[in-house]
Amino acid sequence: MLVLTRKLQEAIKIGEDVELTVLSIDGDQVKIGISAPKHIEIHRKEVFLSIQQENNQAASTSLNTFQALKKLKNT
Repeated sequence: MLVLTRKLQEAIKIGEDVELTVLSIDGDQVKIGISAPKHIEIHRKEVFLSIQQENNQAASTSLNTFQALKKLKNT
């Protein structure tokens, strides 16, 4: 892991297109601004993990479940 120290209003570049800027520091909270192209998804880690978990659950849905849902729809 790379560890960098930044002061208020200083930035970090990731590749050519992504820039992280320290916007404010208040106690133990740091507000970070992120400039990136729209096609790059940006999530807080806890949101990202939740999305991954839901995607894994959806991907593991069995064929029987889909067939049962189809039968319900047709009734």
